[in-house]
Amino acid sequence: MCGIVGIVSSDPVNQQIYDSLLLLQHRGQDSTGIATAEGDQFHMVKARGQVREAYRTRDMRALMGNVGLGHVRYATRGDAHREEEAQPFYVNAPYGIILVHNGNLTNTRELTAELYNVDRRHLNTHSDTELLLNVLANELQSGIRGLSSLGIDQVFDAVARVHRRIEGSYSVISMIAGHGLLAFRDPKGIRPLVLGRRDSENGDDWVVASESLVLESGGYEVVRDVEPGEAILISPDGKMSSRQCAQNPELVPCAFEYIYLARPDSVLSGISVYEARLRLGDELADQVRAELPDLDIDVVMPIPDSGRPSAMQLAQRLGVPYREGFFKNHYVGRTFIMPGQAVRKRSVRQKLNAMHAEFRGKNVLLVDDSIVRGTTSREIVEMARAAGAKSVTFASAAPPVLFPHVYGINMPTRAELIAHGRTSEEIAAELGADHLIYQTVEGMDRAILAGQDRVTRLEQSCFTGEYIAGNVDEEYLAWVESSQSS
Repeated sequence: MCGIVGIVSSDPVNQQIYDSLLLLQHRGQDSTGIATAEGDQFHMVKARGQVREAYRTRDMRALMGNVGLGHVRYATRGDAHREEEAQPFYVNAPYGIILVHNGNLTNTRELTAELYNVDRRHLNTHSDTELLLNVLANELQSGIRGLSSLGIDQVFDAVARVHRRIEGSYSVISMIAGHGLLAFRDPKGIRPLVLGRRDSENGDDWVVASESLVLESGGYEVVRDVEPGEAILISPDGKMSSRQCAQNPELVPCAFEYIYLARPDSVLSGISVYEARLRLGDELADQVRAELPDLDIDVVMPIPDSGRPSAMQLAQRLGVPYREGFFKNHYVGRTFIMPGQAVRKRSVRQKLNAMHAEFRGKNVLLVDDSIVRGTTSREIVEMARAAGAKSVTFASAAPPVLFPHVYGINMPTRAELIAHGRTSEEIAAELGADHLIYQTVEGMDRAILAGQDRVTRLEQSCFTGEYIAGNVDEEYLAWVESSQSS
């Protein structure tokens, strides 16, 4: 999971991209990068850390041009600490291409061999984004004949060949020197990408971004989501062209976007993230009633921030008082997406502090968006008991996470998942909770998909073990577990 944005404007885009990345910071905090195009010349700045610390005034002055893209990184492949693996990535032929990517490729071994043995291309990192960039560059190069220039159809034909070669999840934004901004999405639409437009004195300004809140904040009208398998090409003067480039595309967005990853004020694939989380609370309340009908609850409390909408709705549905028992330090990053278990554990107590007056002598029901490794949940239960809670029941708005996630979320091994191979009672004991309630997969589907007919199913492999993109089998999962760490 990363955050990406691309803009074609009648005005310089450096500040617009910077502001957009601030809004997408929740999607990645390892590193960030901005690239702009000034005519045929690219300018690029990238650095480790968060957006506010990464760029200086001199950097912004250097990022000239009316076309640009940006990235905030959450590492799922490669080394989170290597600045060389920060995006964007660049190749100088054909024409010069810069690219950012959100997602995860699942046939990286085969692609690496093909690029070396067939395409004769050198890779300098372990990033699958560099792989994707070189595949795109190779397919663009193969579509150019003699001295002919690169046309729109050639670009879209190249994207169609990219779709046939790569597997997994990918939302991509790239710049081709002298030709504008190219954006495309994998044939299953697993990772989000939204298109927006606004009027300007010199024509249309365009933006593509991971979440709709970027568009709304910048004064853009949300045109639509980029369709699964679709490619969009926007020329430097604001002319937009699009084409479906995949065979048998199907919209199957990632369930975790609605549960945790996206900001609640975003709308993805026509589904409000905030409203989906409220409905998750309704479904979870029904599950609490079904599993623990005689449970004595004095107060419902959220684990801030992403657990808040579900907790509010659950409390209302159960008729139990809602309280904020934890104060959150917003200057600490999201612990789930931090690299390294030791860093996550240390950050929990830096991020949250329990207010004793809300816990003392009460039977508390804590609601979080999900339970992955259990590190955060275990620390939170300990904090609640230390603050004087009489009993602690823990509820997850998501189902048990049982399987690795290979499409862009850092859950590579089954051994690290607290629910893998354990019953709910065993997990509750591991967390130190008196009771544990999980959302059901069916309840999650009803909550997220309610009230619309565009999306009929969700990518939910970490809950069900059903992998919808690429040849993900037991051998592949074993390789992922042996070669990657979270």
